[in-house]
Amino acid sequence: MADRMHGRPAAPTETTISSVNWDSRDLTGEQHTSVLFVDVDMTEASGTGAAFTDCTFRGVRFHASTHTDAAFLNCTFVRCGFFDATFSGCKLVGSLFDRCTYDLLKVEGGDWSFTGLPGADLRRASFTDVRMREADLTGARCAGASIRGVDLSGSSLHRADFSGCDLRGSDISGMDPLTVELRRAVIDPYQAVILARALGVEVRD
Repeated sequence: MADRMHGRPAAPTETTISSVNWDSRDLTGEQHTSVLFVDVDMTEASGTGAAFTDCTFRGVRFHASTHTDAAFLNCTFVRCGFFDATFSGCKLVGSLFDRCTYDLLKVEGGDWSFTGLPGADLRRASFTDVRMREADLTGARCAGASIRGVDLSGSSLHRADFSGCDLRGSDISGMDPLTVELRRAVIDPYQAVILARALGVEVRD
């Protein structure tokens, strides 16, 4: 089980929903607190404004699901599948992801600050205009991913692989180019200056 940053434990759960079929379920307005979801099928589920607080998801299938303005606050995701899932304007503050799959995951806007994605395979995922302050991306595999306009300030990026990743418009001011992989990464001129300064290079006209 991956650890949260600063050693914070997962929130305890009080009730369990196990092995149910929520395929194509409309989640609009639903609220769940301290619930353990086990082997739930949420394939093609969708909705606006759902709220999950202090919940744990184990083996849940979020494939092709669409979540708009939803909240997954301080949740824990273990061995969950997010194939072709879309999160638009969602808040996942403080959530932890452990041994999940993210092929074709799309995240557009929203706040993913303090999320834990250590070692996550995000090579086929895209994040656009997302707030990810102080997120844990230690050892994350982001080669070839699209991470554009993302606020990564204060995030843990040690040993992350951004080779071939499109990082344009993202805040990489806290990135140490000596501890991440950046070969063939796509950056903008402003980011180039930031990385040069991080390497101790003096930039002049």
